[in-house]
Amino acid sequence: MCRLFGLSSAPRRTHATFWLLDAPDSLQDQSRRDPDGTGLGFFDDDGTPRVDKAPVAAYRDRAFAQEARHVRSATFLAHVRFASTGALEARNTHPFLQEGRLFAHNGVIEEPEAIDAELGEDRALVAGDTDSERFFALITRSVRAHGGDVAAGIGHAARWVARNLPLYALNLIVVTHEELWALRYPDTHRLYVLQRPAGGHHGDRHLDHSGAGGRMRVHSAELTGAPAVVVASERMDDNPHWRLMEPGELLHVAADLGVSSRIAVPDRPARELGLADLRPAAAASQSAG
Repeated sequence: MCRLFGLSSAPRRTHATFWLLDAPDSLQDQSRRDPDGTGLGFFDDDGTPRVDKAPVAAYRDRAFAQEARHVRSATFLAHVRFASTGALEARNTHPFLQEGRLFAHNGVIEEPEAIDAELGEDRALVAGDTDSERFFALITRSVRAHGGDVAAGIGHAARWVARNLPLYALNLIVVTHEELWALRYPDTHRLYVLQRPAGGHHGDRHLDHSGAGGRMRVHSAELTGAPAVVVASERMDDNPHWRLMEPGELLHVAADLGVSSRIAVPDRPARELGLADLRPAAAASQSAG
């Protein structure tokens, strides 16, 4: 299963170090569990988005996935990919960038040709082959149609997919240089949120999150003295305040770290897929531990 991680310390810019695929694995484990791509998105001082990503597979060079990345930003977006659609190429690796926003997704949407038809001329936003990037283009198109309202755009695009396309899961994170949005839909995969005070639960701790199997680790000493909001595919420490998002819940973290949420997609998918309905590659990507 793809791993999602988003963090906002806005308006404060903080340093964070990211390790992707940190833990050593046996060769047997590597063949099953290594990612098909790893990526990190963040923003420069002037708000310019940056994406550092590579298509890394178990049989290829693991240096990219293991290298520590020291970056400074008010928002971060990291993703470890298990491919379901699209070749192992950088253009199919998350996060994706469109119109100043970064996006990462975990799930499967089928019938990409129907998304292409709905996009029309906005199909030009899509550089790769994935359902994820196509859905991001739908969001971008919808945000424009809603006068720049990102939450409205995400909700509109997600409801269109839920009504019209075969859908397994649609968990996502979108970030700008100072805001973050996350959607969990439906209840296929988990997505957690943690509103972390300065110093964490104990008041004197730096940020040090480690994901299952060492696939992702994030460290920030600066967050000993600053609050943050974290969204992730799994609880990444023993803080008791991690909250599982509700199915259909759209979360917004504002530029002042204010958090709000609402049920943006209330109904189940009209053409909901189970694991057994997916193509073998897609099923493998969604069931990987």
